[in-house]
Amino acid sequence: MAINVYLNFRGNCREAVDFYSEVFGVEKQKIMTFGDAPSNPEMPGSEDTKNLVMHTFLDIKGSKIMFSDVPQGMPFTLGNNINLIISSKNTDEIKEIFNKLKIGGTVQMELQETFWSKCYGFLIDKFGIGWQFSYEG
Repeated sequence: MAINVYLNFRGNCREAVDFYSEVFGVEKQKIMTFGDAPSNPEMPGSEDTKNLVMHTFLDIKGSKIMFSDVPQGMPFTLGNNINLIISSKNTDEIKEIFNKLKIGGTVQMELQETFWSKCYGFLIDKFGIGWQFSYEG
């Protein structure tokens, strides 16, 4: 199991990834945009959203730092735009930690299969810390 960091931006994620890639001298990874994701009638994307970064990462000094834009209409507070990521190859471990951290917190997305993960979920714990959970495999 690993705990990683997720940084969120309001439309300038590509610029941030370019900057951090240069600062740390690391290779940029493939960028998945919101337009690359399968369409979802419950969350239709706009033309403004389709080119925003949905996910990318940089390997910096042995840590996986992940990046994403937050589309307009979704909550975003500069300074609170960092989440911790629990990555594991053990779904039982993911479920156990998720169920403990959600006590007194707010589940943003229940654990479920997505097109990018066999088991993914997101919650904000009782102290206001965002935790994303993802099956790694």
